[in-house]
Amino acid sequence: MTLVVVEVARVIPDSANSLTIPLTFFDIPWLVFHPVKRVFFYRLTESTREHFHSFILPKLKLSLSLVLRNYLPLSGRITWEPNKPKPSIVVSQDDAVSVTIAETDSDFSRLSGYGQRPVSELHTLLPELPVSDDSATAFSLQITLFPDQGFSIGVAAHHAVLDGKTSSMFIKAWAHSCKHENSVSLPEVITPSLDRSMIKDITGLDEKMIKIVRSLKEETTNERSLRPIPAGELGDDVVLATVVLCRDDVERLRERVKRNPDRPLHLSTFVIACLRVDLLCEGAWRKRFAEERRIVNAVEILSGLVKGLSSRKIETIAKEFADGFDSQGESSQFWSVAGSNRLGVYESDFGWGRPVKVDVVSIDQGAMSMAESRDESGGVEIGMCLKKAEMDIVLSIFNNGLQC
Repeated sequence: MTLVVVEVARVIPDSANSLTIPLTFFDIPWLVFHPVKRVFFYRLTESTREHFHSFILPKLKLSLSLVLRNYLPLSGRITWEPNKPKPSIVVSQDDAVSVTIAETDSDFSRLSGYGQRPVSELHTLLPELPVSDDSATAFSLQITLFPDQGFSIGVAAHHAVLDGKTSSMFIKAWAHSCKHENSVSLPEVITPSLDRSMIKDITGLDEKMIKIVRSLKEETTNERSLRPIPAGELGDDVVLATVVLCRDDVERLRERVKRNPDRPLHLSTFVIACLRVDLLCEGAWRKRFAEERRIVNAVEILSGLVKGLSSRKIETIAKEFADGFDSQGESSQFWSVAGSNRLGVYESDFGWGRPVKVDVVSIDQGAMSMAESRDESGGVEIGMCLKKAEMDIVLSIFNNGLQC
């Protein structure tokens, strides 16, 4: 494949103002993690070069500038001043979101499909997110044209600035503004609140979180460095694929788990999807989990973890975060989830239809992704990133397991 960068634009927020927002103990844990990278694919056979550059691209840029007035932190950066106890998101009047405009000769249908795709090719559709010891960019975009096929929007977001919910809200807000002729007014559900005054640190959680984050980094000469933890190297054989649990799949597995449980279980679609992946990762759906009791044991653990989130005290956050990373070092079966089936990523219609596919590419650093099914209410899309030989095995197990 060939990709050519046509332009690197700076989109300044409409009516930009200066802004400083100190990070909270909810944000600090993600300070030195790699950015979340997601790519949205939009099919548009009318996307000739002339039509794209004269009509589509100007609309995307103008609506981006307008919507950034509500999402001002995205145009800024994270800094840690020497006289401050913790980092802050800082926005100056001249700050802007970097937007890379590119063109590729790749096969749109192949890259936007559900089958195995080289992660290295998907990364070409994503922007860089500059970071140094002193400064970490909050957000950047890449818009890539596939002539006469469609275009993609690649997103790189610093996790300490944007979580999955806020990132999804922003894309939907940008799409809303673009589709409704650059509307400035946003529906309440996609309008963020920047007020951090309601988050009170009365137990010293900020300091505890900073100590935990520092312990994750091997380099200790600069304790205020904002550089991320070193990323694992990816081989050329690493691929990303998406499997789909249809609504019937989810209901069948839910009913199977309900048989004679010892205690009430939290059997949300999220829990059922995580169970399915857990069974896939074990690699032995019929061997290890043939007995109903073993399936229930697995879902009891997942159910307990999710139910526990609603009852835990704020003071326990730091310990649970530290325990989670201790467990990662001890277990080869540790995995995390990027996204959720409730974020509505397929609701982002810029005026040319919903995305045909959305992928979280940053799961290549050790996670799985989850999103609602594009084509069916109640279904779930699960993204996985593995070496091709491993992916072949996992997909074989999945295809011979639950079927629609």
